[in-house]
Amino acid sequence: MVLLPALCYSKDYFVKSRATYYGSFDGLGTTSGACGFGEYGRNISSGNVAGVYRLYKNGVGCGACYQVRCTTNPQICTKKGVNVVVTDYGQCDNTDFILSHHAYEAMARPGTADRLLAYGVVDLEYQRVPCQYVGHKIQVKVHEYSRKPDYLAIIMLYQAGKSDILSVDIWQQGKWVEMRRSFGAVFDMPNPPLGAISLRFKVQDNAGIKWPKAVIPRNWKAGVAYDIDIQL
Repeated sequence: MVLLPALCYSKDYFVKSRATYYGSFDGLGTTSGACGFGEYGRNISSGNVAGVYRLYKNGVGCGACYQVRCTTNPQICTKKGVNVVVTDYGQCDNTDFILSHHAYEAMARPGTADRLLAYGVVDLEYQRVPCQYVGHKIQVKVHEYSRKPDYLAIIMLYQAGKSDILSVDIWQQGKWVEMRRSFGAVFDMPNPPLGAISLRFKVQDNAGIKWPKAVIPRNWKAGVAYDIDIQL
């Protein structure tokens, strides 16, 4: 009888923090975020994105999804808040989240967004939630920085669920070789293998560590994203 309330509480556990917002010409994200997502980082989740501070975790936190809801004024803030995707790193005035203008406004009740914006910084609660991308498979994108055949950089897109990619290995000369985390969610390697590229991901979720594998084609090109048949 004592355990049941504790179990129910754990499903809806929010952490108290603070948030502010940044401006952009369209209220969406930025293409220059520290995670390295580029245009994807501007538009994903309808532009409901965020830069984070402690949750960035040297790039491991990139792509994670959080439900955030302001608590500064219950007459302005909705109980549901908004779900955001981590695409950037940043901290301002002891905040954990710097939300896109679009995401910040989405925490407000209809007709009260201007009042919420006037606060500048608000008290907030957050919890991690599974990312959901209906109609999209997870993708490996060959980053625009890549230069075949001398240099390969990759980044994962549409990473569903609540898992973290801790590292990426590449199959080279008969063994798995760990790629470097270049910055954010970008992994790279000089002089990658010729032909198709075999990858192995070290993924952590609530069940522990797993190692899904994927292959990108031998004719890979910089800037192209490839669907892969794995679930994280």
